[in-house]
Amino acid sequence: MKNSSALVIVDLQNDFCPGGALPIPEGDGIVPVVKRYLDLFMAAGVPVFFTRDWHPARTVHFKEFGGLWPPHCIQETEGARFHPGLKIPADAVIITKGESPEGDSYSGFDGHDAVGLDFEDSLKGRGITHIYIGGLATDYCVKATALDGLGRGFKVTVLLDAIRGVDANPGDSETALEDMMAKGADTSTVDEIEFA
Repeated sequence: MKNSSALVIVDLQNDFCPGGALPIPEGDGIVPVVKRYLDLFMAAGVPVFFTRDWHPARTVHFKEFGGLWPPHCIQETEGARFHPGLKIPADAVIITKGESPEGDSYSGFDGHDAVGLDFEDSLKGRGITHIYIGGLATDYCVKATALDGLGRGFKVTVLLDAIRGVDANPGDSETALEDMMAKGADTSTVDEIEFA
């Protein structure tokens, strides 16, 4: 099983953590458990992917240009960097999304790796059929990535102790989790992960 699995950490970037431009409550609270997942998956020889928002300064994603959100994760800014508490493994695959000024790109499957392969092809090229997803935010980019993964035929496990939500409306994260599970996602925690 482990040879067909991957860990996917979604958008654990400075702007989504306290002090950032679009802070998710306790967004940085998942960093210690994400580090445990990284150690666990790397020790098992499982590939690790990190998605990142990488927006241009002008995009329909931002309120100023008709979107929902304040400017955040603008390319080459400190806010777009991964949380400093993370040590990104040298062989981790970075999936970049949100570069288009004409779209939102919540899902990791809207992104591409460093050589231009889209996320799906990057996974399939490594023989991956099962993705374990953590990161930010439960009710937006985690949800979109999980649902797109399921829609593309991947097995998806959502890591309950490594996600946090925006909850713009109370209960949004809980509803998002219910949606993911209804579509076929499994859930787990770091103490429950087993690799056959």
